[in-house]
Amino acid sequence: MSGLNLAAESGTALPLNGMDLTLVIVVMVVALLALAVAGMLVREVLAAGQGTERMRNIAVAVQEGAAAYLKRQFRTLVVFIVVIPLLLLLLPADSTEIMVGRSVFFALGALLSAATGFIGMWLAVRGNVRVAAAARGGDDDANRSAMRIAFRTGGVAGMITVGLGLFGAAVVVLMYAGDAPIVLEGFGFGAALLAMFMRVGGGIFTKAADVGADLVGKVEQGIPEDDPRNAATIADNVGDNVGDCAGMAADLFESYAVVLVASLILGRVAFGVEGLVFPLLVPMIGVITAVIGIFLVAPRAKDRTAMSAINRGFFVSAGISAVLVVATAFWYLPSSFDQLTGVSDSVLEDLAGAGPDPRLVAIGSVLIGLVLAAAIQLLTGYFTETDRRPVKDIGESSETGAATVVLSGISVGLESAVYSALLIAGAVYAAFLLGGGSITVSLFAVALAGTGLLTTVGIIVAMDTFGPVADNAQGIAEMSGDVEGRGADVLTGLDAVGNTTKAITKGIAIATAVLAATALFGAFRTSVQNQLGDGEVFSLSLDNPDVLVGVIIGAAVVFFFSGLAIMAVGRAASRVVLEVRDQFRTRPGIMDGTEKPEYARVVDICTKDSLRELVTPGLLAVLAPIAGGFALGYAPLGAFLGGAIAAGVLMAVFLANSGGAWDNAKKLVEDGFHGGKGSEAHEATVIGDTVGDPFKDTAGPAINPLLKVMNLVALIIAPSVVIYADNIVLRVVVTLLAVGVLVGAVLWSKNRGAGSESGPVPNESGATPKGSPHEGSGGDAPGPRDSDGERQEATTGDNKD
Repeated sequence: MSGLNLAAESGTALPLNGMDLTLVIVVMVVALLALAVAGMLVREVLAAGQGTERMRNIAVAVQEGAAAYLKRQFRTLVVFIVVIPLLLLLLPADSTEIMVGRSVFFALGALLSAATGFIGMWLAVRGNVRVAAAARGGDDDANRSAMRIAFRTGGVAGMITVGLGLFGAAVVVLMYAGDAPIVLEGFGFGAALLAMFMRVGGGIFTKAADVGADLVGKVEQGIPEDDPRNAATIADNVGDNVGDCAGMAADLFESYAVVLVASLILGRVAFGVEGLVFPLLVPMIGVITAVIGIFLVAPRAKDRTAMSAINRGFFVSAGISAVLVVATAFWYLPSSFDQLTGVSDSVLEDLAGAGPDPRLVAIGSVLIGLVLAAAIQLLTGYFTETDRRPVKDIGESSETGAATVVLSGISVGLESAVYSALLIAGAVYAAFLLGGGSITVSLFAVALAGTGLLTTVGIIVAMDTFGPVADNAQGIAEMSGDVEGRGADVLTGLDAVGNTTKAITKGIAIATAVLAATALFGAFRTSVQNQLGDGEVFSLSLDNPDVLVGVIIGAAVVFFFSGLAIMAVGRAASRVVLEVRDQFRTRPGIMDGTEKPEYARVVDICTKDSLRELVTPGLLAVLAPIAGGFALGYAPLGAFLGGAIAAGVLMAVFLANSGGAWDNAKKLVEDGFHGGKGSEAHEATVIGDTVGDPFKDTAGPAINPLLKVMNLVALIIAPSVVIYADNIVLRVVVTLLAVGVLVGAVLWSKNRGAGSESGPVPNESGATPKGSPHEGSGGDAPGPRDSDGERQEATTGDNKD
């Protein structure tokens, strides 16, 4: 096959004129309309009542903790936003304008990713108390009102995600036309890198607090999860927002951006000008249908659970998207490849003439993405919903102890990973077959399948944010004691549905990551082939040992990254456990309500540890492909990406689904099955949920941006790897620097972790608290323990922390 000389056919050779220019402007207008809808939803949510004074005080504490964490996180990450654009200026580019644009839009992508996460979190910490207040009535109207507020709070995050993502990509296409794909590499890299940091940091924060709260509160003290006597409760609620709201919103924003980057890079060669515009039209349709889906999510009397209403909104939105995409493709695209504007000569040669109908290629690809989203929605729901067999089996295993709960959850995760991987692989292969003999068109079809998934992102983000909002609402109700009876049951039901929606959105995010990574891999191949020219062909034959080594190393990085993230949670959680135990031990009045816990100390521990721990996984994602590429060459680097994608999809689904199943098995027992709260089965499921917390909310979701960051880094450095292939000195120096920084970061992380676990946490003055928690179990702390684990009466009404 002939080489794909993208550089020679880009830039002014493909300007945007006439209708194409108008359509890009229309896309920008629709993106701005999405932001306007978000503003309207914000007004609706904030207009709802906030409940009692105690509920408002608890909500304010969560708001302050979440805002303080994100501010400190952004201050930590600002160095990357400043330094990396400067480093990008050192890499080769066709012109100074493109070089500067790539750096500028890296910063813009990072800033928009941060803004998406911050805005989603800002409303989530205000919507939670309003959901709790709406549920107080306990009747059907209260249920519908609480559900609507929770989902529309998520809808704001969804509209912000699609609005900012689509607007950013459209601006680049409008400014750079045929050179837009190269500049968008920087935009996608900035969004992906910041999202990964937010995902890892937020995941460590939320799960350190959650694990600490569960182990000391539920298991050792026998009090409910959100009991105000537990010093980790505020940190737990803060963590839900900085991890699940801010982290996932940023994650899906960068998925949105990176899929568009891959689509436009490949579309530029495969479809010419139409390949720059059509990938923008598909997510534009998704913006419109997401608005419809969000407003359709309202419980009806015949609905079995709130999940039925959410499924209705999702599938109606997907169905309308499919119809509109078909109509748009037949209206905008020509019937043959030789009628496309500026399509690559190499593509026409590969197709031996006109080839397949471009309209059918586009339609088939997008529909594959939509079907994949729906299939993952159903498959993930099966493995994680409380009324399905896998979760019920884990619940039954709780009667024989924590070990069988852990084993059952692991088996569920492993099995579900196989089915999800087969679904995603089938979608990738089906899209690839649409290429009609041209590998470039085939890879573009894979990228378009990713844009098909993008049409559901608005409602997917709403579903994901719904989960932590419902979880926080239940926490506020529990801590305040002002929502009881049927109102508390309403919130419990919404929380269980939220666990399922979070698992589903993680599954779809994983699928999007794999499609984006596969498409980016195609862009990487194109970039390498451009540098090699027609005299040499880019090959990944496994009979070359260096290629096989690249595959193994790529897969190993996924395992190492997951291990670093889980271990980071373990280290931070240990410090939380020691602190909460110490407060119970040294403050006997906490259990009888005469003393207040120091919530701020746990928030501070989680904040400091999460910001320290996110550095090493982040450096691994950036430096591993650099070290691999300069040490082994461009072919092993391509194999490295292939190994990472294969291992990443399996690992991410396994971690997400096993964690979600453990969480809902705990909910099942708490609903009264297998002995109910306070029973040995309950303790067993709490242990399972504790193991699953870093699985589903830290390591698993962080693999998504990991794959895209590594692919984007490889794509950006690909020309340099080829150009300097014969410069042994430079290659050795770059490799040694990258490996040296990585080794240093890992050793620093492990040594710091070992030191932090050697003793009790010092108080704010630097002194060691009285009553070292190493003397024995926190379960011996003073205070009665109910047989059913329910919260005892305590004076918490004036608690404003």
